[in-house]
Order: sequence, then C-alpha cells, then structure tokens
Amino acid sequence: MNWELFSIIGTIAFAVSGAIVAMEEEYDILGVYVLGLVTAFGGGIIRNLLIGKPIVLLWEQGVYFQIALFAMTLVFFLPVKFIRLWKTWEAFFDAIGLAAFSIQGAIYATNMGHPLSAIIVAAVLTGIGGGIVRDVLAGRKPLVLKDEIYAVWGMLAGAVVGLGWSQGTWQLAVLFCIIIILRMFSVNYKWKLPKRSLREAMSESVHRSDS
Repeated sequence: MNWELFSIIGTIAFAVSGAIVAMEEEYDILGVYVLGLVTAFGGGIIRNLLIGKPIVLLWEQGVYFQIALFAMTLVFFLPVKFIRLWKTWEAFFDAIGLAAFSIQGAIYATNMGHPLSAIIVAAVLTGIGGGIVRDVLAGRKPLVLKDEIYAVWGMLAGAVVGLGWSQGTWQLAVLFCIIIILRMFSVNYKWKLPKRSLREAMSESVHRSDS
C-alpha cells in the first residue's frame, strides 16, 4: 500500500487546516506558516518523544515540508470562495490524514517493541497531536476533545495494529478504509461521546438556591 501518497494527503489536509484556523484568528502570514506546520508535524514530534525516536528524524521529511509550505502559501492567496469549497471537503481529507497518521504511529511503536498501551497512545498522538497544539496556539478549546468522535478512531487503529490483527498490506488497507468510514459517519451523524457539564449543573444549583 502506498502510504506515502496518503501521508502527503494528510500533510496537506493538516497544513491547510492550520493555515485556515490562523486566518480565521487573523494571524499574519508568519502565524499561518507556524500554525500550519505545527498541525501537520506536531503529532509526529510528540509521538517521537513518547516512543524514543530521535526528534531529528523530522528534518529528514524535506519533501513533506515543501509540500506543506506550498499548500499553505496557496491557500493564503486563494479567494474566499475556494477556501469555502475546501472546507466542504475538509472533513474527508482530514479523515484520510487521521487514518494514515494513526496507523503510521502505531506501526512505528510496534516496530520498536512497545507494549499495546504505548502503541495506542502513539497512534492517537500522531493522528490528533498536531490539531490539539494548533487549537491551543489559536486560543481555542481543542476540537478533537469536544466535537464529534475523533480520537477514538485513532485509538482503534492503534489497538488493531498493536494486537497484530492488521499486519499485511491488504489488512492495513482495510483498516485504513474503516477508519475513514467511521470518521465520516461520526461527522455526518454527529456521533459524540458522553459528557457531563458541571457549568450547567452548578448554574442550575445557584438558580435554585437563589429562588
């Protein structure tokens, strides 16, 4: 399976995502580049720190850096109508990036002989780490932790790879497609994990005590 192609698509999707968030927050062009690069490569950096791979390996991804820089420069100068068109397909390309990077992170951790727990964490951080750092730098609550189910699919990819259920090329291809499909289902049908809002509960409690 040509993981390089999917990694390129994921890199473009994440880099453009970061660039668009930066423009929405009215950052200058330097902020656009910083936020885009952090989104595209932040997850891999965090993963490498976790599983003990040298951070300097990041600088061996020269082609991916060039692709990311080109994509961010292009989107910075595109008319708004094209950015709106991109955002229509953003979830799909983002799902490709999530699937490719999560599986990639799981494979890295597996090849280094890490336990299942570390493999799952490596998969999740590779898939969502950049988005979390992006949102924090943009002053936003990380969408991957409060929006539709997102991180769970990275965990699923890590678990399947870590348990040895998906090792061959065709098995990884099937897993890749499943993660994309599940992510798109969660977007289209607004699947969410259970949550508890203490803010609402405390507000209701205050109102009752005042009355």
